[in-house]
Amino acid sequence: MIYVPSSRRNLLAAVSALSIILLWRSSSSFTQNVPSLIYHKPAPPLTGVRVAVPNLAQHFARLNKSRVDGLRDRSTRASELARSLHFADNERASGQKNSTSAWAQPILNPNLDILWKCRFAPNQYTGHIRLPNIIQNISFIPPSPTGKDDRVFWNPTVIPLPYWSENQYLVVSRIVTDGNYQQNVLCEANFCHTSPASNARKGELPCKPSELNLTGPAGGLRCATSPLSLSVPPTPAKFCSGKFSTYVDIPGFHDPRAFYSSRGEPLMILNTQSRYACFGLWLIDLRSLYPPLASLLSSSPRRLSLGPLMSYAHLTELTRNPASTRGPIEKNWFLFYPRSGAAFVHYDISAPQHPERGRTFARLLGGGLTTLNLTDPSEAPCLGELGDEEPDPAKRNGRWHQATNSLRLVLCERGQEGCVPGNHNTVFFAMVHRKHANHLDLPLRYERYVAVWSGVHPYSMIGVSERPLLFRNETASGWTMWENWDDEKENRRVVEEVRERGGVDASDPFGGKGYWAYFTYSVSLSWAWREGIEVEGLNEGYLDEEVVVSVGVDDHGQGVARVKAGDLIGCLRACPGRKKLNASSR
Repeated sequence: MIYVPSSRRNLLAAVSALSIILLWRSSSSFTQNVPSLIYHKPAPPLTGVRVAVPNLAQHFARLNKSRVDGLRDRSTRASELARSLHFADNERASGQKNSTSAWAQPILNPNLDILWKCRFAPNQYTGHIRLPNIIQNISFIPPSPTGKDDRVFWNPTVIPLPYWSENQYLVVSRIVTDGNYQQNVLCEANFCHTSPASNARKGELPCKPSELNLTGPAGGLRCATSPLSLSVPPTPAKFCSGKFSTYVDIPGFHDPRAFYSSRGEPLMILNTQSRYACFGLWLIDLRSLYPPLASLLSSSPRRLSLGPLMSYAHLTELTRNPASTRGPIEKNWFLFYPRSGAAFVHYDISAPQHPERGRTFARLLGGGLTTLNLTDPSEAPCLGELGDEEPDPAKRNGRWHQATNSLRLVLCERGQEGCVPGNHNTVFFAMVHRKHANHLDLPLRYERYVAVWSGVHPYSMIGVSERPLLFRNETASGWTMWENWDDEKENRRVVEEVRERGGVDASDPFGGKGYWAYFTYSVSLSWAWREGIEVEGLNEGYLDEEVVVSVGVDDHGQGVARVKAGDLIGCLRACPGRKKLNASSR
């Protein structure tokens, strides 16, 4: 017979009751905190009634008339205010008689003021805005090369390494081949500078003469480690027909874009054969391809860490739903990461040629699976034929498409008093291209614009660059060199003399600047190397911090530019916002 002392007879019952209570409390808390992975289709809006926007006050505020006049005088044109009429009122529609406040037209939140201010005047001939930052060369020749390397590198993508790394950047580039195979290489790299030491960025060293022979007189980014060839498992194409039939047997991947997730995962999105069509987009963690990166990310000097969890250790294809919206060749998709921890795939940013192929994005569920399109059905297209607002003086309408990955931006300066990141001052941005073709429908030039969208649901488009952007030493094809360099007095005089003679001839002698990079395009964006930023913060930056823009040159060269985010995202035109819905659009 087992004897249990009287003071312990109720212990088992008490422990059992306590376990049940804890289990019940934890389960109820869990169900409240787990977000729904499947988005339910909302009920259709009432005909002719403005649709309520969740958290609208975080991006728009009703202001009095004096505030509006001040906005208009300082930085906002009347046409932008008129466009705001399309934005929805922050009032929930009901079955009762519609009522609106004295300000049914919401005005942009002051946090967004920076987006509408133009710091630089456009070129009077080409319409471009020229930024003061130059494009520097990238060299894949390491400090101690093992032999002569005649390979040609292009299509670069650059990401920063953590502040405790021996080197500051990781570069992935394609190698120009004969077209029968694709090859990509990776190296760790650093910038060298030619400016006075007082103007050098932190951690940069002066360029040595041997480095200037490789990067040119302006310095640039050079590999510090020997280039490593990257390879991924071959993927079978479901079908490649017609003009794409030869693509099925081309080995290797192309058009990689490297970036960090909000958890600090170093990811790469790439194009290769698709299980659903001919070519699709796949995701992989760079630590699987470059093991030294895994040990680096897990060795922070400030905390113990195993590094970010690896969600894409193996090549994973991204999907697009429904299947009817997929094309035979998919490219230029990018991901964006709100603070909620979710991940979204952005497929298209252009105005719709077909209703189902307009601006589209979906939530990434895991394993490459995605939801249906989550774009607000009442969001009016932001990009399309510009008509009278076409910035190209020659009126050569181009076609829009996505170009780079996205970055998260806080609309204030790091360390500034009152600068606290939150939903009210956080946006996403990416570069988009407008492709212009010649009379043979061959690419004449890619023009870069910056697109900005909200950092909170429903992630609506906010604005896009009013004019295309050029860097300081970059020219726009389609115009003479004199027209490109209109910022010099002597140059303007020559332009006017040529025009007075009745024509513009690029062969006319001129002792000034000539063409540089006749055909350029933007490949990827990243935040520049920063001291003290842990890996989970490498996807987010502030207005006073630099963005690294990777540039392809003529399909057989590569460069990189560094520009402050505040200069890059200014001078936008406002997107129309949310349109009124009627019975035909329900």
